[in-house]
Amino acid sequence: VQLQASGGGLVQPGGSLRLSCQASGNTDKITALGWYRQAPGKHRELVATISFLGTPYYGTSMKGRFTISRDQAKHTTDLQMNSLEVEDTAVYYCNADYQDGLASYDYWGQGTLVTVSS
Repeated sequence: VQLQASGGGLVQPGGSLRLSCQASGNTDKITALGWYRQAPGKHRELVATISFLGTPYYGTSMKGRFTISRDQAKHTTDLQMNSLEVEDTAVYYCNADYQDGLASYDYWGQGTLVTVSS
């Protein structure tokens, strides 16, 4: 599975950005797509995930501001980020949960930088 993320950039506080991730390769066994982020000096944290049934799950500080969506047919996931705060500055990584029988794997994209600054 390969993941290609796009859409990062510089935005002012209170602004919006939309990230997109395209999955390719053996996508049939992907059970969930999602986004994680890592700020300088911090651990990687969950932003949002969405199952193949379309059920979203959000990290605590993202609820109400971020919306994850998924196009199952196109194997894409988008992350709409509104009311961005300086603390949202991080590298955002697309993630895929892959299930092959009893084995599960995580796949990661290359990351896209989001900078929130005035």
